[in-house]
Amino acid sequence: MSDLKKMYRTIMEDDFPEEMTIKFGGQEFVYRKRSWKIPDEKTGELIEKGLRYGENPDQQAALYGLVNGNLTLGGCHYINPGNGLVSGITEEDMIQAGKHPGKTNLTDLDNGLGILRYLMNKPAAVILKHNNPCGVAYGKDMSEAYHKANMADRIAAFGGCLVVNRAMDKKTAELVSENYLEVVAAPEFETGAVDILAKRKNLRIIRVSKIHELERYRNFRVVEFKSLIDGGVIIQQSQVNRIRTREDFLPAETVYKGKEYAVKRMPTEKEYEDMIFGWSVEMGITSNSVIYVKNGETVGIGTGEQDRVGVAEIAVFKAYTKYADSFCFKNYGIPYKTLELEVARGERDAGLLEEIDEETRKNKGGLIGAVMVSDAFFPFRDGVDVGIKHGISSIVQPGGSERDFEVIEACNEADVAMVFTGQRVFKH
Repeated sequence: MSDLKKMYRTIMEDDFPEEMTIKFGGQEFVYRKRSWKIPDEKTGELIEKGLRYGENPDQQAALYGLVNGNLTLGGCHYINPGNGLVSGITEEDMIQAGKHPGKTNLTDLDNGLGILRYLMNKPAAVILKHNNPCGVAYGKDMSEAYHKANMADRIAAFGGCLVVNRAMDKKTAELVSENYLEVVAAPEFETGAVDILAKRKNLRIIRVSKIHELERYRNFRVVEFKSLIDGGVIIQQSQVNRIRTREDFLPAETVYKGKEYAVKRMPTEKEYEDMIFGWSVEMGITSNSVIYVKNGETVGIGTGEQDRVGVAEIAVFKAYTKYADSFCFKNYGIPYKTLELEVARGERDAGLLEEIDEETRKNKGGLIGAVMVSDAFFPFRDGVDVGIKHGISSIVQPGGSERDFEVIEACNEADVAMVFTGQRVFKH
């Protein structure tokens, strides 16, 4: 066990070159490897190193920033040098290096920025683990946004990466310091906030000043690479979110065997707001996914499942369990699972669990009035029936299934509003 712990704390050397050039016909991108001079955890002496290690401590890894080249293919202009976010972090931005960042720390940070670029109109916070959001929320200020994002899934947030789109103030820092996180990133840190956060010595505190400019990144295209086990490579354009306002949604209607079908109830203004919020969050979630959002925060997130019914059910299960845990924590100051254990040991009254479970059932895990969001169309009505059963009021999905008429009928039977996006947002 001690050897494993040593592996996690070891900064691995890498043999990747200092510069890398990728050619696209007669055009090319030039990348330069990034490293930082950071105090050694034991000696305090400055050492220069790039990434700690890759996804696991026995994998070499390196971070490269785009430093030269311009690429235009088929009329599409890809991102130019000088727009570095994660790849542009300097030593001054690495306010506290903690255990020195590894690949997963920075890819979580990158995905957090990818979600926040669509949520810049209000204070927003996203907490991520394993390149998926645990909780995402708007707030009237930064502290409320963080609190709501954290309480959306307090358990999953443990050891996560927090990214916020406004300056980190002392009030928010105090809330953050109560939890264990691996990374905290903000466009700026107000006086005193770093001192509060730095009490956790292993926390990586990172300034990404261009978060203030994130909205302009929503239209940037990058080239995405996927390496195959045979050494081959698949490349694709990154996706651009087509939904900006309520006018960008399409009416949920179809024609099947000559008969026209259309959803009868249009969304309310509040539902439209949650639809835009939910679709923005959906852009950063591993497919096959279904999520539920309400009042500008995530209620249940189902990710990476093979079937659409199953992932809708998983998201419901998570909504119920997270609601129960949140209710328990707010009222008794301990996690739900801890209360379960104490009840089993005879240390607490079993009536407390019954009270929490009843409250959770009554409020259907917070799903009553929520928006159901799917990254692909529903091939049958059974997927939406899962959400309808638990009280959702509206649905946003791409549309385009041969059986859209079934889903429309399900919505009309339950007086549920639905809109199409006309865009699938799978993310593998």
